[in-house]
Order: sequence, then C-alpha cells, then structure tokens
Amino acid sequence: MADFLLELLSEEIPARMQKGARAELEKLFRREMDASGVAVGDLTVWSTPRRLALIARDLPTETEAVHDEAKGPPEGAPDQAVDGFCRKNGVTRDKLEVRDIKGRNTYFAVIEKPGRAVKDVLVEAIPAIIRDFSWPKSMRWGDASISTESQKWVRPLSGIVALMGETVVECEVDGIASGDTTEGHRFHSDGSVEISSADDYADKLRAAHVIVDHEERQDTVRAGAKAAAEAAGFKLVEDEGLVIENAGLTEWPVPLLGRFEDDFLDVPPETIQLTARVNQKYFVCEDADGKLANAFICTANIWAEDPAVVVDGNRKVLAARLSDARFFWELDQKKTLAEHAEGLERITFHEKLGTVADKVDRVAKLARWLCEEGIVKGDPDLAEQAARLCKADLVTEMVGEFPELQGLMGGYYAAKEGLDPKVSDAIRDHYKPVGQGDNVPTAPVTVAVSLADKLDTLIGFFLIDEKPTGSKDPFALRRAGLAILRQIAAANLRGSLLALLHRTIIIGTAEELGKHAYWHAYDAMMSRYESIEFDKALPTEQRNKQFEAYLKKIEIAEAEIVLEFIIDRLKVQQREAGVRHDLIDAVFALGGEDDLVRLLARVHALQAFVETEDGANLLAGYKRATNILKKEEFEPTEPSHSPDPSEKALIDALDEAAPKATAAVEAEDFAAAMSALATLRAPIDRFFEDVIVNAEEKDVRAARLTLLSRFRDAVHRVADFSRIEG
Repeated sequence: MADFLLELLSEEIPARMQKGARAELEKLFRREMDASGVAVGDLTVWSTPRRLALIARDLPTETEAVHDEAKGPPEGAPDQAVDGFCRKNGVTRDKLEVRDIKGRNTYFAVIEKPGRAVKDVLVEAIPAIIRDFSWPKSMRWGDASISTESQKWVRPLSGIVALMGETVVECEVDGIASGDTTEGHRFHSDGSVEISSADDYADKLRAAHVIVDHEERQDTVRAGAKAAAEAAGFKLVEDEGLVIENAGLTEWPVPLLGRFEDDFLDVPPETIQLTARVNQKYFVCEDADGKLANAFICTANIWAEDPAVVVDGNRKVLAARLSDARFFWELDQKKTLAEHAEGLERITFHEKLGTVADKVDRVAKLARWLCEEGIVKGDPDLAEQAARLCKADLVTEMVGEFPELQGLMGGYYAAKEGLDPKVSDAIRDHYKPVGQGDNVPTAPVTVAVSLADKLDTLIGFFLIDEKPTGSKDPFALRRAGLAILRQIAAANLRGSLLALLHRTIIIGTAEELGKHAYWHAYDAMMSRYESIEFDKALPTEQRNKQFEAYLKKIEIAEAEIVLEFIIDRLKVQQREAGVRHDLIDAVFALGGEDDLVRLLARVHALQAFVETEDGANLLAGYKRATNILKKEEFEPTEPSHSPDPSEKALIDALDEAAPKATAAVEAEDFAAAMSALATLRAPIDRFFEDVIVNAEEKDVRAARLTLLSRFRDAVHRVADFSRIEG
C-alpha cells in the first residue's frame, strides 16, 4: 500500500470555480481507477487560487489479475458481427472458444489481464484526467495555442506533482513533465518547494506561506474578520458566501480592518454593503446599536510589514466605489418615482405580454380590486399608488448598477419623496417572498401589491402557454406559485382562489388597458378552443351576450388549469411540512373548496383524525362500504323490514352525526366535524360484523345498501375518503 499525491499548479483559478473543480478532480480520478480495477477509499481534495491537490491514501501497488469471459455471437454468424465482438473484447479471432449453449455452438472470448503496477496505471491516468477536465470556461496559451488540439485549462497550467509514496510518477502533459517540486506563496516564498510524499505536502507548503486546505483558510478568514471587527468595537456582518470567496482568492489570508468617510453613511446601508461585497469582496461592520459602521474588512493575501499601507490602498478603492454609489443615489432623487415610471414603457416584460408599463397597469388594477373586494384589508388608493410605482426603480441608475437592489431602492426613494409609509413599504417588499427562507409580507397594502404582481405573472405566462415543463421553469412560475400560497396563508386571505385567478384574467384582457396588455395571451387562449358558431339571425345584443358567456367559460377553464398548478405546488409545500398529499386530494376532490386557508385547516384536522385508531378504522369501514356499493345496483329505499339492531344503531348514529358534521364544516370547526365522524366508527364496525348486506330478500338488501350509501355520503361531507391511501 502507498499514498498518492497529485497537484496541478496553474495561474489563478477563479474562486467561484474551485468547488466544482474539486468535485471534478475526484470524479475523474475515481473514473480512471475504477476502469483499471484499482480500489480507492476516501480521497482528500484541496484547492487554492493556484493549485488543485488530491491525496489518495493506501492505494494498492499492484492491480489484481483479471479473468473474464464474454458471450458472443453463434458460430456461423456474419464475419462483421464476429469481428466486432473481437474488437470490443480485445482478442483475435483465433483466441475465441466455441461452446455448446442449448445445442448451438457459440463463441466466447476468454479475457486474461495480468496484474500491473498501479504506478503504471497512474502514468496513463494523469494525462487523461487533465485532458478531460471540465471547466465552465477554459483557455489555451503559449505558442501551441494556435492549434485547437493544444491543451485547454482554466488558466495556464504550469506544473504537475505526482508522487506514489516517495517515488515520482513520471508522465508528461503538453510539454509539462511531472515531478516532486512545486511553488510556494507568490510573494512570501523564494524558489521551488520540494515535496517528499503526501505526508509532508501540507506542511511544506505551510512553511512556504500557503495554506493548502481551503476549509482551514475559510476558518482563518471567518475568525480573523470577526476578531478584527471586535478589536475595533464593532460587530461583523456575517457573510458565509464572502468567507468562501475570500478563501478562494488567497493562499495566506490576513483579514484587516479599515475605515471609510462618515459622509458615505448617508447612502442606504444596503448599497454600501453591496458595493463593498460585490465590487471589492469586503465585509462590513455594525456598531453597538446595530447600524452600519464606517468600517470594512478586507482580506489581504500577504503578511504585510506595515498593514496600514495595505488598508489605505483598499480604502481608496472602496471610496471610489462609494462615491459612484452616492452619485447614483443623489442623481436618482432628482426625479420623482412617477417620472421614473414613465421609462417603463421602454422595457419589454415579454414580447407576448407587453412592456413593464403594461404589467404595472394590470397589477395596479388587480391590487385595487383585491382591496375593494375586501380580500385584502388595505386602502385601495394606496394599493394602486404603490403598484403603479413598484417597478419604477428598474430605470434608476442605482438599480442599473446593482439589480439586486430593485424594490429596496424604490422604497427608499418613495420615503425620501415623502410618500405614505405604507406605499414605500409596499414598493420595498412587493417582490417578497423570493425564496423559501424569505420573510412573507403581512402589511395589507404590501400584500395587495405583492399578490397582484405574482398572480399577473403566473396567469400571463400560462395564457401564452409558457408553462413549466420537467425541470425547466425559465420564468420561475413554480416559485411564484409557492409565493402566492405563502402570501395567502401568512395574511390569512379568505375567498375563492379560482375567482381570484378568473379576475386576474378579466383584468389582463380588458380592452381599456391598452394596445398590448394580455392581448397576445388572449389570442393564444382563444386559439386553444373551438370557435363558437353564432346564429346570424340573432340581434347583435343577443350575439354579444352569447359570446360573453362563451368567453367566460373559456376564462374559467384557463383559471382552472392555473388552479390545478397551484394545488400541485401546495402538495409539494405541505409534503415538506409533513402533510400527506392524498389528504389534500381528499378535501379538494369534493369540489368548491378553493379557499386555501379553509382547505388547509380542513386537511390538518383530517390528518390528525386519520392518524388515530378511530380514523383508521373508519377509513377501513368506508372503503369496505364503497367497494360493496361499486359492485351493486340498487334504488335507494326506506327500510320496509324491521331493522336489525346493528342497522338501527348505524341509522341512529347517522341521524345524529351527519347534521353535526355538516354544521361543523359550515362553522369551519373541522376538529368537531372529525369528532362527529368518529362516532360512526363503532356502529359501522358492528354493522359489518352482524349484518349480511347482500341479503336474499331484495327489499332488505336495498335498504342495507341505502344505509351504506348514507354512511358514505355522511363521510363525504368532510372529505372524499376514497382519495386517502391506506
């Protein structure tokens, strides 16, 4: 057994590519070893800006001999088939054996591969790994780059260390010969660094001011930045992504704290943080009150004799960036948001859905309608005002520079303009919730604008037939569906979701919204349905009414498609929360239950019930009853015979439970509805134990089937138990 070390030295590898490169190196190494029959255990893979390194512990020094057999074509097969079989298995025709297989002579290839030195396997594997390495972007370099056959790499490759134990695995890739020497830190190390084996690799590089373990560098950045902030009396604004990026930019990270001018704090703090993070990879700090401080932390790649010089250079660069941000901030405020919004007519939302100005028009009308109908308890005027201004910051200089600030900057500009705080808050938060961990707005005006915006997007793309397919969802409609669900639940919005979707279509296709609106979508929607034939003899007014009725039918059909999509998203969302999808089906299948708040309350009560012993037994009794009813034909009838005691008990239980369950559902007391159903468990169990349903007497049989039908109908007042699994 021996340890193997491979290091690939190059010019600076972008930090964002290093994680993928580590995974790629491990994958290709395992591929090559598996193909040669070399068993590989755990691997250590490291990266720095200038190198990728892999250590494989306890590799065997020899591969095992291989004896294998392959069945080929029958004797007498065409020469082409036999020759192809030989090529595939690396044997000549005279080496084939003929065996009797079920009375037919058949060719067999017996493949004997003797064991070989693993070192020889690695000699072939290393060039294959480098040649097949996949990078998001790669380049050619030097004189050889004139040919497309030359080596490609993310940056020019300059060295290969390959050691099996203490022995160099000798190979060459594009003129670069493997060896046992590498380079240390670009500034803190002179000359080459000789590596004896995998055991001293990390220590030799550390002595040359290179921390080769990327996780250790991340720890150094994380702890060093925090310590630098605390030493100055500040609190570090933690940013794990920035920790990883700084570790990927340095081989010897040294976090240093600097200050910038107080005047820049007049700019919104998010702008300062984003400028520092995106442009300079700096951390920012907060003071004791939780406000952004005029301090930043940069990560140097050297241990400077005078750190103040390094800090001052970084301060000057940051100051230039912050000056730009302040210029944008002041320039944008020279126009009102309403004036900025005029520029939205120049931005296309989608070629079939019009401009962003068209979208804003639709969202404004829908947000107002949501408030006027009382679905959202907000001021209709404020909701419409916020909706008409919510996208205005898309044409500002600040958002042009930092698209991540859209919405947020609009909120700041609205506040600076002196607009109602409810309007500025709605502009700021109307994109939320963006991701699963994002906060969900609950302020009524914000809810109206946020919900209207997402409904318009969802309906619009569905109408032009741009639905998500498989893993493809280019317009993030699944995310929009989940956001709608979270918004409705968080704000406890009551009402029919189908009606809400239908209203979105009506507003989107309204003629008064202008030349574009949803009109392309409207045409696409109409083309999916057969044309209606009008009676030309009818007066114009009657034909118009006929068309309006037909159009409403189409609109509702389209709304139902979107509703089904949202319910599917609901199942995904609730499954992650531990709710069974079949229970959602059981409630939704009854029809008319598209008030999502009520639906979820009903589902949660149903899940709690079916997980009890009474619930499980009632479900079993229900399924037995429905199976019998499926097989039998009967006319519902009143019992003409003297009911059996078990029949009488079930009749009495139904007489009491059914009205209670119905009343409880209407009162939205779903726990009480389940309790009412629970009282049917014992009577239905006793009924099946004591009574023969398919009695020979027709009237008795019909009466008992009628009783089972009553039982089924009573259960259906709460949920369609046929949809429940188990």
